[in-house]
Amino acid sequence: MKRVLTAVVLIPVVLLLVFRAPLWLFALAVAGIVVLGIHEYLNISEAAGLKPFHRLTFAVALLLVYLFWRIFVSTSPTSYSQLNAVWMPFLLFPLVFGIPLVLRKDLKSGLAAASGSAFGTVYVAGSLALLIALRANPFHRTLLVFVLFSVWAGDIAAYYVGRSIGRHKLAPVVSPNKSWEGAIASVIASIAIAFLVLHFRNQIDSVFSGRHLLRAYWLFPMRPQMSFLPPTWMGTLILGVLTNVAAQFGDLFESALKRGAGVKDSGTLLPGHGGILDRIDALLFAIPAVWYYAQLTGFLLPAFQK
Repeated sequence: MKRVLTAVVLIPVVLLLVFRAPLWLFALAVAGIVVLGIHEYLNISEAAGLKPFHRLTFAVALLLVYLFWRIFVSTSPTSYSQLNAVWMPFLLFPLVFGIPLVLRKDLKSGLAAASGSAFGTVYVAGSLALLIALRANPFHRTLLVFVLFSVWAGDIAAYYVGRSIGRHKLAPVVSPNKSWEGAIASVIASIAIAFLVLHFRNQIDSVFSGRHLLRAYWLFPMRPQMSFLPPTWMGTLILGVLTNVAAQFGDLFESALKRGAGVKDSGTLLPGHGGILDRIDALLFAIPAVWYYAQLTGFLLPAFQK
């Protein structure tokens, strides 16, 4: 019952932020989730015997969210400079986490500490910051709705089908309760969500707050040489499968981290669900998969005719 009540409260709040909040408030909410997620990740790291850089990890994670926000509100939504700008901050991670390591007295676990902090920043902050990229792009914001509903529908399908007819274990060492039957049902649910969301993308897009559309109209005035191509059924199918596979591995990965550290839940913040990481673990793999797929294939972007 606690699990259901928590979902009933959280889902409307999340959808309200997605559809109606101005971009700065949406980015602020993402930053808040990043802080909570990093906190739980650092606790898991300590339980596993690591000694990560706590304050530095928080600082770099928030800085990364801010940089992503600046990148995606100041450049064209169809500019491939965004694709290059995303990975460039990570090149500084050896420097950022290497300097404080030199100043430590205990160097025995230094490599693990620096690596753990750097990975946690990418794992939590890097993934969630891409939500800002999806929301800021007037052509890709429908994908933000898709990735949320895809993960939710996949989780529900996997739970009920696996509980009813699940016989073959998917990953017995990491998560004994998950089954191949549930995993297949999850993929099918994600594909169905992909076709539904993209079929009704115009109606879904109309629900978004119109405040940040002025920028889109300024960047892309409707000209005769610009046309909008509907997504192909193959592209939609690949999106559904790719997103779900990434999401399921994200769930299993967080379970592996907890099991390796001897931790049952990442936290106790959400009654019936555990911690923030327990709720967003699938999203942390699914969001980058969706964003990079859209960027590399030009999915849902306008076609400029010569």
